[in-house]
Amino acid sequence: MADEGITQFREFIANVKNAEGEFSQQQIRPPRSGEAQPKVLKKSQGRFVFERPGKFVWQTIKPFEQKVIADGQRLLLWDKDLNQLTIRPAGKSLSASPAAILFGQVAIDERFELIPGGEKGGMYWLELKPRADGAERTTADIPYSRIGVGMVNGLPAGLELHDNFGTITLINLSKIRINGNLGAEVFKFNPPPGADVLNVQ
Repeated sequence: MADEGITQFREFIANVKNAEGEFSQQQIRPPRSGEAQPKVLKKSQGRFVFERPGKFVWQTIKPFEQKVIADGQRLLLWDKDLNQLTIRPAGKSLSASPAAILFGQVAIDERFELIPGGEKGGMYWLELKPRADGAERTTADIPYSRIGVGMVNGLPAGLELHDNFGTITLINLSKIRINGNLGAEVFKFNPPPGADVLNVQ
């Protein structure tokens, strides 16, 4: 079915209230003159947890430990190596992020046009094309020119993000468990004593 990816994506947004799992991510750029293959710029892997509306944890474990936490009101960015916590309001920058698109309470049809992407690599794909004529000027908010989502058995298994500079971010999601009992402590974070805490408004 040409629109199977869209159907699964809509059902995931409507029916999955929370989930946890693992991710692997890499950033690549297209080959330049004289290069035969795309260049891998960065690789990482870790775990994620989310609960609608608007709460998630995106924890990078390798190669460096970092954590992004949305607690429903704030966005917290923890860098273990720098021993630094940055706190921001959960505003447009959060609602435009890929994590919020999958895990938040984004009004998908107001902000994106959903385009069938067919079947590739064992996934049913769809493209989320940012709208420029909705309640908010989405294209100004979102740093991606293309957002692809690959669905398998009703769950997102892949993300393909193209930014305006030609860099592509590929994310694979695995070992996903849905609609479990998540404690409130999951979305709380207290930095260790002596950490730098930056409040950015």
